[in-house]
Amino acid sequence: MNCSVVIPVYRGEHTLEPLVKRLAEILPACVGEFEVLLVNDGSPDHSWDVIEALTKQYSWVRGIKLMRNYGQENATLCGIREARFDAIVTMDDDLQHNPAYLPQLIAKLNEGYDVVYGVLRVRRQVWWKSIFSAIVKRAISSVMGVATIRDISAYKAFRAELKQAFSSTNSPDMQIDVLLSWATTSFASVEVEEAPRTVGTSNYNFVKLIKVSLLILTNYTTIPLRLASVMGFLFTILGFFIMLYVATVYFTVGSIPGFTFLISAVIIFSGVQLFALGIIGEYLARLFERSSGRPPYVIRKTTGENS
Repeated sequence: MNCSVVIPVYRGEHTLEPLVKRLAEILPACVGEFEVLLVNDGSPDHSWDVIEALTKQYSWVRGIKLMRNYGQENATLCGIREARFDAIVTMDDDLQHNPAYLPQLIAKLNEGYDVVYGVLRVRRQVWWKSIFSAIVKRAISSVMGVATIRDISAYKAFRAELKQAFSSTNSPDMQIDVLLSWATTSFASVEVEEAPRTVGTSNYNFVKLIKVSLLILTNYTTIPLRLASVMGFLFTILGFFIMLYVATVYFTVGSIPGFTFLISAVIIFSGVQLFALGIIGEYLARLFERSSGRPPYVIRKTTGENS
């Protein structure tokens, strides 16, 4: 099996050289022909200089420089579309995805699966980020609708023909894992160990995790809209019983006590309405993004073999 390794690059000037060196030791032993695509996602450091140097040192390394920072998923999509071989592996550039597990991913792929994830046994990060990362991954898994996958990872191998299912996708907001689920339900996973981060810090913070969650839930599923509908129905029933209570008090006592009760009811119902409007607004925002014509990425230049 021939293999293309796609690596989105952002602030990777100190990790790219040792990463490619390790790939040079591992790839010849587990695949036939191979290539490594380094996609510079508008990195503000000297990552592109390192990429150009690596393409001169290794004939099988190709570099792609994007016009600006489009995000990890968009840079990965660019590399996937430029990949030439029948198996594609995606991984991060920070050395936390250990290349030593790449033969296991390829071997599992050779068993007949279409997508194989490298699932981490233990996540080396603070507790709150672990919780929110788990929530995001479970959300993606639920949207994918694949019962055999309960965890996903950017470290994965899949068959190149799957990219035909999203060859015409031009939305600036998308998730590679969901796009893969459009083409197949044949998923598998292998357990991998996460290497400790030696350089820099993670680019994902609380705000980005929330943004990714909203993107997934409003871009690939109608669950939030159904939730808003259910909440509207339940609060309509609640409002009916409140009306019965007010009418009963009025005809038995003769007055409607409880200004605080009235204000609380107004606040609750107003909050539900704003929540539902917010969900509808998120869907409208996704429609706007898709219809605006903004591309997921633009390539500035390439370097390496036949660039």
